[in-house]
Amino acid sequence: MLNNKSILITGGTGSFGKMFTKLILQKYPLVKRLVILSRDEQKHYQMAMEYPESEYPPIRYFIGDVRDESRLISAFEGIDVVIHAAAMKHVHLAEYNPMECIKTNVLGAENVINAALKTGVKKVVALSTDKAAAPVNLYGATKLTSDKLFIAANNIKGKRDLTFSVVRYGNVMGSNGSVMPFFLKKRKDGILPITDKRMTRFNISLEEGCEMVFNAIENAWGGEIFVPKIPSYRIVDVATAIAPECEQVEVGIRPGEKLHEEMITLSDSFFTMDLGKYYAILPQDPIWNLGEYKEHFKAKNVPAGFSYNSGENDKWETVDSLRRLIRDHVDATFEI
Repeated sequence: MLNNKSILITGGTGSFGKMFTKLILQKYPLVKRLVILSRDEQKHYQMAMEYPESEYPPIRYFIGDVRDESRLISAFEGIDVVIHAAAMKHVHLAEYNPMECIKTNVLGAENVINAALKTGVKKVVALSTDKAAAPVNLYGATKLTSDKLFIAANNIKGKRDLTFSVVRYGNVMGSNGSVMPFFLKKRKDGILPITDKRMTRFNISLEEGCEMVFNAIENAWGGEIFVPKIPSYRIVDVATAIAPECEQVEVGIRPGEKLHEEMITLSDSFFTMDLGKYYAILPQDPIWNLGEYKEHFKAKNVPAGFSYNSGENDKWETVDSLRRLIRDHVDATFEI
């Protein structure tokens, strides 16, 4: 699928970008070019130590910011597939610095779209978040706006051989700023701060997130938001799995946080298809034939009144399963 293709990852030095790079180099040894675009020079240096160009000839490291359209146009020349992972992600920092979040997450998305339209890119897959569904914080609102921009971009591509699609998933185990590494660091204090003991979240590994992107590259017709069928966890179960000896102290929900996350709202359900392993929220006015789409993927409409909420999920991680996942995906030295 990606052999003899050129791929670019925005935000490529982050947790997702590094894992996606690893998997591309494993799965597609004949990849033509793999461009890592990020504004963080230190992370570029660190990633280049792990994946030096001398050992991985297809790889290139571009310092650049999605806020800079001219830099994106330069970087996108000759690229077949763009994975848009760059974002300002921390909820509380976005609340305190709202315009900075908007510049990166909304205007940056527009720049990615414009650069793709101007340079002959064939596919763009943008990463979203569960917080974009019925958002209550600025981060979620900017990602919802970003999703809408990428979906609508299919309407302005003209005769270009180009599709835009979105992948939306929940909290990624072990990613920067996630709760599991935080608890692992805090357990030495004997107290784990819990925002609210009722809190739940969706859970996905970096590898599973990357597989969703590969699926979107291969199967997207343009305008879909792909959503995985994944389990939820209770925040108290994560704390118990990591440090059962620690006291769990409630500290209150931070600005912009939800008790439970949604990935598909009731309003989305009217346009949502069950594709088997994934759901797909389809564009309300697709540029392709809906009947052909349903037949091709053997897709089924979700039931009336359907929504996908981490607190009402039918799949749950247990304390034991969380311990195994932490060892396998977060900290290999973690003792079960």
